[in-house]
Amino acid sequence: MTEHSHRGWIGRHKPVQGAHAPKGIVGREFITTVTFGRMEAVSLAHSVIYLALLISAFALGGPQPWTFIFGLSHGLIWIGMSLASVTAVWFGVINLRLAVAIALLGCIAPFFGSAEFIRQNRSRREAGGTEA
Repeated sequence: MTEHSHRGWIGRHKPVQGAHAPKGIVGREFITTVTFGRMEAVSLAHSVIYLALLISAFALGGPQPWTFIFGLSHGLIWIGMSLASVTAVWFGVINLRLAVAIALLGCIAPFFGSAEFIRQNRSRREAGGTEA
């Protein structure tokens, strides 16, 4: 089996070893498909959808079907991001702090996850790493 690398805590490449090493095609496909940058893009899109839900539900009086569509979208994206973040921590794509911001705080407001992605992306750039 070939050695795979992933984005480390501050953007350095380091090999995935031991129990967390990708096993089989599923693990290898996961770390090449689910990247820090892609998760960040989905998180930012999730924040925009959630903002649209807030505006629709509170400022516009809850017009249907838009409030339902934005609410369902928020819920489904949050579930998907939570599952992806747990797996991404396992394979070292993101760290635990970011996964907590996505999974635990994201149900209340996905802005927490987006803010943490931006903070960690800035830290990676300052440390000399490139964006994933």
